[in-house]
Parts: sequence; C-alpha cells; structure tokens
Amino acid sequence: MTESRLLLPNDDNPFRIDGRIALLTGATGHLGQAMAEGLARAGAHVILNGRSAEKVDRLKKTLKAQGLCVSGAAFDITDTGVVEAQIQRIAEEHGQLDILVNNAYSGRPGTMAGSTSQDFENAYRIAVTAVFSMVQLCLPLLKAAAQRHAAGASVINIGSMYGMVSPNASIYGDSGLNSPPYYGAAKAALIQLTRYTACHLAPERIRVNCISPGPFPASEFVEKNPAFHQKLCAQSPMGRTGEPRELIGPLLFLSSDASSYVTGINLPVDGGWTSW
Repeated sequence: MTESRLLLPNDDNPFRIDGRIALLTGATGHLGQAMAEGLARAGAHVILNGRSAEKVDRLKKTLKAQGLCVSGAAFDITDTGVVEAQIQRIAEEHGQLDILVNNAYSGRPGTMAGSTSQDFENAYRIAVTAVFSMVQLCLPLLKAAAQRHAAGASVINIGSMYGMVSPNASIYGDSGLNSPPYYGAAKAALIQLTRYTACHLAPERIRVNCISPGPFPASEFVEKNPAFHQKLCAQSPMGRTGEPRELIGPLLFLSSDASSYVTGINLPVDGGWTSW
C-alpha cells in the first residue's frame, strides 16, 4: 500500500488533481479515452476500466507513452464479485480512491416498436444498479480520501441529454441509429441517483455530481452519415456537435477543489441542446 499524504488545496490552480487516484469506468470508449487523458494530464493516477483486457492494455500503453500515470483494471462492473476483488486490489495498492467516474454503458439503438423489457433491465443494470454498487463498494476508499482534500472525494456520473429530454424522432427517421426508450429512462434514473447519493454522502465529505453530454458523434460516424450529422447540428443552438476533449474541462472542475461547494448537480455539456 502506498503511503498517503495530506493534499492541500492548490490556490494557484485549483483544477489540478496531482497525486490523486481516479477510477474511470468505460475508459476505452469514445468519450472515456478523452476523459482518461484529461484526468491524467491534470496529475491523477488513472485506473482505466473496461470489459476488454486488450482494449484496456492498448489505451494504457498509449497514455504511458505520453508520460502519463495510468494502470489497467479490466472487469465487468455488473459482476459484483469481480468488482469487490478489484476494489480490494485498489485498497491494497493505493489505500484510497479520490475520484470515481461512472462512465460505462453498453446498449443498442432501438425504437418503441423494437424495444423489449430485457433491454430495459440491461440498461438499468449497467447505468443505475451497477453505479450504485460501485459507489457502495468504494465508500471506504472514498471516505479515506475525503479527509485529505479541501473538497473531499468526488464521484462523477456520466448521464445524457436524453435523461432530460426526448430524442426528436424526425432527426433519426429510419436511420437505425435511434436513441431507444430504455437509454434515456436509465440515464434519467442515474441523474436522480446522483441527487440522492449527493445528499446522503455529503456528511462524509463525498461530493456526487453528474455530467450529461449532448451529441458527441465519433469522427467515423460523421464521415459515414453526413446528412444525419447535419440534422444533429441543426438541433443544437451552437450549430455543431461536440468534441470529446470538450468534456475534460467540466470533468476536471467536478473532480478538483475548484468545485469544493458543488454537489448534487447535473451539468449538461450539450451545446444548449436541452435549452430549447
């Protein structure tokens, strides 16, 4: 176990998170990779989680080649027994967990007609139930970290604009890329879980917040579906979709001492999509 030390607030740059331990689920995904790099560049040791050991190892090597401090932890967050073992490993190696980012999600596009009750169960299992379990199992480590920072420990859940508003069916049409009813419902539940846990963990100096991204299509998606991408851009007041790196600032704000008096919020990063 590494020796922990008191980390005082950095008045010169409160967004720095030097020496802190961050666990990021879904790290190998489109948005996860940018978040992993952002946390590491701000000074954290980032534990990269994903279900594929190969993808986790590839991302770890890429970030280490840039001189960043990362390690890998390939496991399925819905497997409670495996999660317990991995959290114990973090306890033995680091003794605390300063930042937990719940970003993992897995699901398929869908419509009202094609969705099933099993789709809902799967979506809730990973987006809500597994997140609650992660927070619960990480509590001892988060509590340990909370005493060492001016802002306490930080949990950040990654929601979605579709946890707040419905997808516009006219945008998706018969593209086959439709955001399904279970996705938004699960993300809405995650936003509410954020509020609940924020209120109940505040006495422990653990802040819990949510970031809800708007449209962040991958570059290969944009290239293959230019007409659909233009419809997404037209729906945004800013007239464009987001770049993954634009999530880094909000993420560092909520991870660091800069947000010491912020808990229980849902921060949309959506170009104004949910403001219409």
